[in-house]
Order: sequence, then C-alpha cells, then structure tokens
Amino acid sequence: MYTDLPADQLTAYRGSTTAPQDLDRFWSETLEEARRHPLAVDVTPYPSGLRTVELYDVVFPGFGGDPIRAWLRLPARSTRADPDSPLPGVVQYVGYGGGRGDAHENLFWASAGYAHLQMDTRGQGASWSKGETPDAAGSGGPQVPGMMTRGVLDPQTYYYRRLITDAVRAVDAMRGLATVDPARVAVLGMSQGGGLALAAAALCPEVAAAVAFVPFLSDFPRAVTVTDAYPYREIADYLTIQRGQAETVMATLAYFDTVNLVPQATAPALFSVGLMDLTTPPSTVYAAYNNYGGPKELTVWPFNGHEAGAIEDELAALAFLQRQLAG
Repeated sequence: MYTDLPADQLTAYRGSTTAPQDLDRFWSETLEEARRHPLAVDVTPYPSGLRTVELYDVVFPGFGGDPIRAWLRLPARSTRADPDSPLPGVVQYVGYGGGRGDAHENLFWASAGYAHLQMDTRGQGASWSKGETPDAAGSGGPQVPGMMTRGVLDPQTYYYRRLITDAVRAVDAMRGLATVDPARVAVLGMSQGGGLALAAAALCPEVAAAVAFVPFLSDFPRAVTVTDAYPYREIADYLTIQRGQAETVMATLAYFDTVNLVPQATAPALFSVGLMDLTTPPSTVYAAYNNYGGPKELTVWPFNGHEAGAIEDELAALAFLQRQLAG
C-alpha cells in the first residue's frame, strides 16, 4: 500500500536535510588523503571454466589504503570484434548486508560487452551475498547491530566515510586498467549500491554515467521517521537508547546524505523508484532525483516495493548505458 507522500507532492519534493557548510572541504580532504596511497591494483586471473567471460580477482586501495576486494569480469577476447580496443566499464556496488559474492555470479554486464568491476563492501557480506573485505577501522563508540550507526557521532569516524571513499577509489581503479576506456566508465547499484553510485558520481567528475535503482542513503531525517524498516530503523533504534544524541547523529549523517552530494553531479543518470517501497521510502528517492545536478531519467513502478522493476530495471540500464557509453 502507499505509505508516503501523494504523487503530486513526490514530484516536487526536494528533501528535509541541510548540507553542512564545510561539505565540499570534508570530501576533498577525505579523498585527497585516500589518494595519497598509491593506486596499486592487483589483478589476478581467476580460473572459471567459462568460454565467453574472463574472471579476475582484484584488490585495490580504498580508504586509508585498506585493501578492498572486487571481481573483474571481462568479455572473453575471442568474443570481441577488436580484442585490443579498450572496453567501456561498469563499476557496480552492492546492496546493504551483501558482498561481492561468487566470481561466477552476475555475468550480465560482461556478457553485454562491458568490463565489469563489482566492489566488495567492507565489513558486510554475511546477510545474503558473501563478502571478504574487513572494516579495519574502529567504530568510535557504541552502535546497534549493523553498519548504520558505526562511528555515527563524528563524520570523521562514520562508517560511510570509509565506504563512499572505497566507492570512489573503485572508479579510480577501473579507469586505470589497460583494458578499460577511462572516458567511458559508469557507476551502478541498487539500494545501498544505488546510494554509493550517486555518491561516486557526485565526488568523481570523471564518471560518465550513473544508474541508481531505489537508492538508499538519501534524506536521512525523513527516512528514519517515515519507515520502520531496516536498515534505516537501526538509526531509530540507536536514538531510542542514546536519547540525547539526535542532533549530533543528524549532523553527521548530513555529510553522507546523497541529497546533499548530488547537486554537484554532472553525469547522465538513470533512477528507479517503487511507490510501495518501505525500505527506501519513495520521497527519499525523489529527493535525490530532484536535487541531482546532471541530466536524469526516472522510472516509476507504482505497485512495486524495494524490488522496483527487477529485470526490467536491468534491461533499462543496459539500454541507457549503451547510449551513454557508446564509443
């Protein structure tokens, strides 16, 4: 059922968060610090038994130089019209609780002719898709189970400072591969992955296109008060006990809210939203979409929840990126 704003209000809704005055400086300093670590990308062939897709185990330096794992999937050289021509690339981020999964999963983008880098998610990967990258940093205080309140009393220690930096460095890593055309790299994800794609598009101007299905990490102040669903519920659970910390928590979250980040994005973007979504309430998706700075398209699924368009979203993304990344 519909639990959010009426349709006419959704189309005009721009969010309830306010960008910190030092937002640009915070992120420029964070990324400058991360880029002091040499971009040494380790690419190791992974035995697959496949004929049409090549698999590689990848490690690249993320936040603090921490080793971040990823899978690189390429169309086999035998399937390419010009095996020596650089490929367009898709960097994919994973939904909340998941990791990069198995190398043989998610062959869609490589099968379509793209270099496909699927980033592991530090500290996640035990809920529905396995991960292998630890979150080495300390949490900086108490937290409820999950990642949403890890280090949440200070932007410097908050978990998503590390994860968003990893997402940007994944783009750097992809663009540095000899097999990839650095001018034709897109970012893509669903839910948490969609939020990371928007953040990467905002913070990395070299991104050529972005796809964000039902993006998470948008309009935190509204999300935590209009849905009881997790993961946003983790923040409400935290504030149920840490009663005096609401102002501090919201001040931290503002640095990571995609509504505050995306006005500076310029890459063409494709969004999707499910109007019956309890996990990422529709108004929060519209807030990110309405504030996005580049050309944009939105697919609306009136009778769907967090699954949104499922395979139809994937096929729409394929058509969108074929247009945006054409050589």
